[in-house]
Amino acid sequence: MGAISLKLSDELVEASGECARALRLSRAEYIRRAIERMNRETRAQLRARRLAEVSARVREESMRVNAEFAAVERDPDAE
Repeated sequence: MGAISLKLSDELVEASGECARALRLSRAEYIRRAIERMNRETRAQLRARRLAEVSARVREESMRVNAEFAAVERDPDAE
């Protein structure tokens, strides 16, 4: 297991200590959980962004294909 040394403002240290005590957790466990939650949220945001990008590309291609079909429907002898 790796270790990280952090420098936090006094206010952040106090607030995280208060929250950890309220949840009956050590401050280290509280911070670990906070990092895990942030990692999950970040991965979800990155996944959503990637899906939106791919969806936009698929939408563009679909519109191009639909336009080709529309042209054929208007003039079946056209190539």
